[in-house]
This record gives sequence, C-alpha cells and structure tokens, in this order.
Amino acid sequence: MFGSTVTADTPPLICHVIHHLVIGGMENGLINLINHLPADRYRHAVLCIEGFSDFRQRIQRPDVDVIALDRSRNGVSVVRREIFRICRQRRPAVVHTRSLSGLDALLPAWLAGVPRRVHSEHGWDVDNLAGQAWKPALLRRLHSPLVDRYVAVSKDIAHFLQQRIGIRPSRITQIYNGVDTERFVPGPRVGDIAWPPGFEGADVLRVGTVGRMQPVKDHATLLRAIALLAARQPALRPRVRLVIVGDGPLLASTRDLAQTLGIADIVWLPGSSDRVPQWLRSLDVFVLPSLNEGISNTILEAMASGLPIVASRVGGNVELVAEGRTGLLVPPGNVEQLAGALERYTTDEALRREHGKATRRLALERFSLAAMVGSYQAVYDQMCGLAS
Repeated sequence: MFGSTVTADTPPLICHVIHHLVIGGMENGLINLINHLPADRYRHAVLCIEGFSDFRQRIQRPDVDVIALDRSRNGVSVVRREIFRICRQRRPAVVHTRSLSGLDALLPAWLAGVPRRVHSEHGWDVDNLAGQAWKPALLRRLHSPLVDRYVAVSKDIAHFLQQRIGIRPSRITQIYNGVDTERFVPGPRVGDIAWPPGFEGADVLRVGTVGRMQPVKDHATLLRAIALLAARQPALRPRVRLVIVGDGPLLASTRDLAQTLGIADIVWLPGSSDRVPQWLRSLDVFVLPSLNEGISNTILEAMASGLPIVASRVGGNVELVAEGRTGLLVPPGNVEQLAGALERYTTDEALRREHGKATRRLALERFSLAAMVGSYQAVYDQMCGLAS
C-alpha cells in the first residue's frame, strides 16, 4: 500500500518531516495542508525529528501516520537510519522537509531513492534572527544539491535563500500561509471565558496576543509597553487589559515580570488553549512584538478575526500588515514606540474599527486557506508529474 505508483486507489505518498508536532504556527500550517488537500490526490505521513503532542489529533484524516524519531534521545545517526528505512519501506513520491532540523532527512531520502525532495523555510530562531550564523547557513548550502524545490513562506525568506544560501530564484516557490476564514471570523465577544476580575465589561479594552512563550516572541517588551502606557495615560489603566494566551519556557518569568512592573492586576496569562478563535474574538487589538518572524499564522488569524494589528517591523510582518490601513508597525524591542501604537488604538475607537474591517478584507482577498493549499498542490503535482 505504500508504493509510489499512482493508481486510482493508491495516490502518491507525501512524507512530511518536521521538528515536532506541537502547538505552533508551522505545525498548524502543516495540519491545515493535510486536512484540506484532496484525499484522493495524495496520502500523507509525518515524521517528527523529535516527537509530538496531542496536537496531532487535529489531523482529520485517519490514514495519516505520525512517527516520533526522538533525536535528542536516539542521536542523529539512529534517526537518519530510521528515515532511510521508512523511505525504503513506504516509498514516498515526495519527502517534504521543513526548517533546519528537517535537513537531517534529505540525505537518507536521497539514498533511499525518493524521487523528489522539497524543503521549506518558515522562520527564525532567537539566536539567529537574521539568518547570519555561519553554521546553519553552511548546513543549508551543503544540503542544497539534494533539494529539488524550495518553498519560502515570505518574500523575506526567499531573499535569504537567494542571497545567503545561494539558491537560484528558479528553484524557489514563495507561498504565503493561509488562514481558515470560516473558522476565524469577526463577531461579538465570547461570553463563556472565565475572565479574572476587572477583565470583563463593555468598557474594557483587551489588548492581546496568542503564541508560544519563547524568547523570539519578546513578550517582555510588550509588558513594558503596557506598563509605560498605563503610567503615561492613568485614565486608561482602569480600562486597558493585556491578555497573553500560550504556554512555553518563559511563562513563569513573564508572570514575574508583570509583578515587578506593577501591572499584574491588568495582565492575564491563562496558559495554552485550543480555543484560539474564541480568544481572538474577545480581543480589541492584536499585538505581536516578535524579534523576527517568517509569516505569522497568528497575525493571519487575527486579521481574519477583524482585529487591528500592532506588530514589529520585521521579517514577513511587513508583508502582512498594510501600515496605516490594517495596522501599525514598530521597531522590534522598542518599548516607547510600541506603547505609542497601543495608545493610538486604545484611544481611538473609530481607528480600531476601520483597521479591523480592513484586516478582514485583506485576509479574504490575499491569504485564504484555499490559496495556500492550491499553491502547495501545484508544487506536489509538478514534483509527481501530475501537473496539467
């Protein structure tokens, strides 16, 4: 059943390689892709270089295997041998690797005779924000002969692949992430969230963000900006609230920082949640202060939810946010300018509404899930010789 021959009952197998399948933007994009590609066109398997969580349950197709390779425990050599074995056994038509750790699968896939290999780049690590570190760049260059097609989720990353890694533009396809505009919609605030005291009421303005609590997201700058806003505009303090939804290694230290800044009463960190559409509908302004980004799924989800966006002027953010029309961009790490942008939105209801309507329109016009899925299908069709 795992042969690569294309017949009516055995579509070609796409073997996706990802670092781990847990809550995250890249991981959510993969699941959306698997769920929405035509089931009679391709089969799928997911190899996790590390492991997976119950996030895998969002895959709706029952025929998708998710395999944990546990590199940290087993070592790189064991993982590469296992990828070779899986490729020999299941004979995928395409192996699609993602980001730096996915490079581990390219040589085993090639040695196993996988006909086509696709590699995509999705974003940046906090210790390599501009992609300038020599070792990751060298690894990408060394593996480039094994890649038939690159996918970049932003123009910024496509430029990085060309300029830093030396990939010809003809080998790169740029595909924006897509958002489910039927799941993420504008609407009235959700009434069944158990808000802490002071976070409810028609006059309360909720500024918020959703995502992993990790250094690259720079939640510390956001907390300091809220503290500055509250100090500069005392009349806003009874109304403005900050909500940060997500879990991760910096959750505890971020709560401590809120205490240190004296804003613990206006900041709530409820932890992780699988009710992201409901959280977004309960916000008035979405904020993403990241130090760098590929293409942010949470910005796209906030746009589809009809929220004005405040984001750092980095990476793919500038390709999503139409400054002055759908949101405001600020330099990364700049507390003063981030506080200023939040002040504009929290003091101007008309501006919030105008930009919120514009973000929804832009999500529908340019960043639909259907457009993303169609673009990836075109890449796979070309790789498998199915393109018309």
